[in-house]
Amino acid sequence: MTTQITSARPAAGPRKGARRRPPASNATKVGRPSFAWALPAAVFFALFAIAPLVMVAVLSFMTWDGISSPEFVGMDNWSRLVDDPVMLDSIWLTLLLTVLGVVIQTPLSVVLGVWAAGNQRNRAVLSVIYFIPLLLSATAVSVLWRALLDPNFGIPAEATWLFGDGNLFGEQATAIGVLAFVATWQFTPFHTLIYQGAARAVPEVLYQAAEIDGAGRYRQFFHITLPQLRNSMITSMILMIVGGLTTFETVLILTQGGPGTDTTISAYYMYDKAFKSFDFGTGSAIALALVVAATIISLIVVRVSGYDKMRSTMEGVS
Repeated sequence: MTTQITSARPAAGPRKGARRRPPASNATKVGRPSFAWALPAAVFFALFAIAPLVMVAVLSFMTWDGISSPEFVGMDNWSRLVDDPVMLDSIWLTLLLTVLGVVIQTPLSVVLGVWAAGNQRNRAVLSVIYFIPLLLSATAVSVLWRALLDPNFGIPAEATWLFGDGNLFGEQATAIGVLAFVATWQFTPFHTLIYQGAARAVPEVLYQAAEIDGAGRYRQFFHITLPQLRNSMITSMILMIVGGLTTFETVLILTQGGPGTDTTISAYYMYDKAFKSFDFGTGSAIALALVVAATIISLIVVRVSGYDKMRSTMEGVS
C-alpha cells in the first residue's frame, strides 16, 4: 500500500516593496467635525459677547444719559478719563489688588494643590471643607464677610485688642487688606483644583528615579513638581490677572469704593460713572479700556512665558 504525501505550498506573501492594504473594516470612516457643530456656540458667542462689545465700543465715542438720544462726541470721553485723577488712581488700585492676588494666591494654591493630590489620611474630608467657598457666589461671600467684619456688630467690635477701633473699612490700607483677604479666601480653592489635577498627572517614575538618586521631599518638590506645574501655573496666573482687572461685586458690597475713593478700582468706577452719574459714554470707555488691558496683559504673559508654544512638560517621559 502506497501512501501519497502532498506538501502544502505556502501562500505567497506580499512582494518586497509592495504596499500593504489596510484590513477591511465595517466601521465607517469618521472625518473631522464640520463647522455646523460649532455654529450654535459661535452664534451664542457672537450675540452675547461680540455684539455687546461692539456696542460698548461705539458708545464710548458718544454721550448718553440713558434717556435722551446718544450724541457723537468723538474722543471727549477718552480725553476726560486721561485727565481724571480718580481714574488714574483707580488704575493703580486695580493693579495693586491684581498683584496682591497673584502673589498671595499662587503659593497658597500650589502648596494646597500638591497636598490635596496626595494620599494623606482624611485628605478628602479636609479638601471638601476647604472647597466650600468655591461653591458660593462672589456676592454671597462679600455679604458674609461684610457682616463678619462689621465694625459695630462683627468680629472686630468684639476683639478691639486686635483690630483697634474695629473699623477695618475706615482706612485705605486696611480696606485694601480686607479686599485682598476676601478674594484669597474665595478664589484660592479654584486655583488649588487646577494644581491638584496637574500634580496628579506627574509621572510617578520621576519621583522613583529621584529617590534612587537620594533626593528628599523638598528637592523633589522644587526640581520635579514645580517644573511639571509650569503650564498650569501660567494658566492660573492668567485667570488671576483677568479676574483681578474685572472684579466688581466685592468692592461694591464691602467698601463701595470707600473710604472716599480710596478703594475705587476701575471696574467700580465704570459702574459709578454709568449707573450713578448716568454717563454711559464714559462708563463704556472705561469698560472698553479694561477689556483691552486684560487682553494685552494676558497675551504678554503667554508670550513671555512661552506658553503659546504649548510644549509638554512630560517630554522624554516613557
